[in-house]
Amino acid sequence: MAKTLRELWDGTDATIGGWCSIPSPFAAELMGRSGFDWVCIDTQHGVIGYDQMMPMLQALSITRTPAFVRVPWNQPDHIMKALDAGAQGVIVPMVSTEEDARAAVAAAKYPPMGTRSWGPIRAALDVPDYSPELANRSTIVAVMIETPGGVENLDSILSVPGVDAVYVGPSDLALGHGMTPTLNVQNPEHERLIEIVIEGCRRRGIVAGIHCDSVQTVHRWHALGYGMFTVGSDAALMRQAATAVVAQAFEGSRQVVLPKSGQYA
Repeated sequence: MAKTLRELWDGTDATIGGWCSIPSPFAAELMGRSGFDWVCIDTQHGVIGYDQMMPMLQALSITRTPAFVRVPWNQPDHIMKALDAGAQGVIVPMVSTEEDARAAVAAAKYPPMGTRSWGPIRAALDVPDYSPELANRSTIVAVMIETPGGVENLDSILSVPGVDAVYVGPSDLALGHGMTPTLNVQNPEHERLIEIVIEGCRRRGIVAGIHCDSVQTVHRWHALGYGMFTVGSDAALMRQAATAVVAQAFEGSRQVVLPKSGQYA
């Protein structure tokens, strides 16, 4: 029987998720049938709007793969609508302060834990005895630490009740600290920032997640203590595979520029 996000969080050492940037229910279904523990629909940097997100969540339900939505911004309407549409958790970008974290949790939780408005138009369809209490227990809130403020205020952010996970965006983490945005972390200062985050998560017993450019990078960060991973996206994986086919078919007779791995496309 498929596990919910909460069951994965409470009982699994490490999880790997698929990442959807393409606005397509069929692409979401394919990702859901690929063996990932969960799939995230990216409405921040993916080319996905609300009207595409909802049928993508339906497609993932067919595969019985639990779904995150990365919301466009830390705003109540984005968070509430993603959860009402059936996401089991949200990934909230650019959380830099304790106040940011409290706002994200409040939008994701019904009173008295938060301020989420009642209207689970799709979320309640497949859940027996759906209730505010059940939703509050089961919803996963992952905050993105990717700014100087997020690193500086890490302990106060992680002290907020209802924060279940941190998800690191290495590219923005580098960019905000004056470094080149990349998932292929080579700069020791960049690596140290990633270490600081896992140290904070370990102190608070919070799941630490990170976006990766390769399976080798997953192994690198898993050895450090991270437990939530994604590698590339549907768009990046499709482009890499398609370009590799062209390169192999005309090996030696055609110049093919392979895409950089781990980027959005």
